[in-house]
Amino acid sequence: MLSLDPRPTTTARGTHPTPTPTSTPFRSGSHDAVLSEFSSTLFTSLSRNDQCRKAVQYLRGLLETPGRKSVRNIAALLGEQASEQNLHHFISASTWDWIPIRRALADHWIDARPPQAWVVQPVIIPKTGRHSVGVDKHFFPTLGQMVNAQRAIGVWAASDTTSTPVNWRLHLPQAWLKDDHRRSQVAIPDDVPVETMTESVVEACLEAVNRWQLPVRPFVLDSCEVHALPIFEKLHATGMPLLVSVCEDQPLTVTDPALPAAGRGPLTAEQIMIMAKDLRRPVTIPSHVPGSPSPTRWAATVRVSGPNLPGQPSAQGKVLLLGVGEEGGRWPAKLWLTNLSTTPPASLVRLTRLADRVDRDFTEIADRVGIRDFSGRSFGGWHRHITLASAAHAVVALTRSDTQAPA
Repeated sequence: MLSLDPRPTTTARGTHPTPTPTSTPFRSGSHDAVLSEFSSTLFTSLSRNDQCRKAVQYLRGLLETPGRKSVRNIAALLGEQASEQNLHHFISASTWDWIPIRRALADHWIDARPPQAWVVQPVIIPKTGRHSVGVDKHFFPTLGQMVNAQRAIGVWAASDTTSTPVNWRLHLPQAWLKDDHRRSQVAIPDDVPVETMTESVVEACLEAVNRWQLPVRPFVLDSCEVHALPIFEKLHATGMPLLVSVCEDQPLTVTDPALPAAGRGPLTAEQIMIMAKDLRRPVTIPSHVPGSPSPTRWAATVRVSGPNLPGQPSAQGKVLLLGVGEEGGRWPAKLWLTNLSTTPPASLVRLTRLADRVDRDFTEIADRVGIRDFSGRSFGGWHRHITLASAAHAVVALTRSDTQAPA
């Protein structure tokens, strides 16, 4: 059963235990050097010195406050440095724009830890009430039940050794966007449109890369909570490199002459990969755990098409179905759709594991700095809190990678 407090780290890839509200915060002073460097680059868009000061104070509070990172608890940690009322206004009622800070965070991270991919991670944020922006009842397959929750999409810069979120999009149900009274209560801007969850994922990706002009890297999406094929189709049409997990029963058409089923009509992704069993090749992947043996996996690729995917190579490249399985284990254990048709299978498998890297960092860092702890109700407050929580995550991740061997 889902427990709301302590809440699970409910990413779209599963439910994992998280620290309890009495968990130990990150050690005071251990991150001072990185925090000082961040302060000089992240907050240049803030027009007033007092805003910069409060941003740094809030960051420190996210890093050092025990338990839930609410405004009240952060203010209690800071003492006379900042009152609860002033911090609440700074997060929930101020007018500073969070987008320039996210872009500055992304630029800083890219310089410090160049990413191998952008990992897209839908996140579930359980709530006990109904007044926080975007809260609604949803059925989540990974939990097998209805949950009162917010739904958000994070875009993470990820490499084998570390990751950080750089952009967020809060999915807002129609019940919020078509109710003028509810919109006004939480100050949802007039230009926020009604979107499906698929459209929210696509927009989060397009904003981060196209509009911010971030480096082109593969987008990796491993999720059971969104419809993968429509997301793949929309982003593939823009020319973005993609690696998206698909369900076993996803219908696809084989166009690869290496299989006798080529051109015979739709089959499930699992059926196709079972037929491709003889095409498998062993792949050795470096272990995330120092000192442990590198696991051997098997991988195979088959050229496929779908309802809105090209049957023949297009300007965006071939579309491949990638199957992955562990040595001696079930085949296939995991299925992915990709347009990285010239990338070796070993490199594709390595990219898929970046979703595990993000999951691990979400549990070990993001949840501990309060990524889901915003207790206010406003649209702007949610975005300002999660932006500064992302910065706090980056501070911890950079401090760790500076002082520890790669994980």
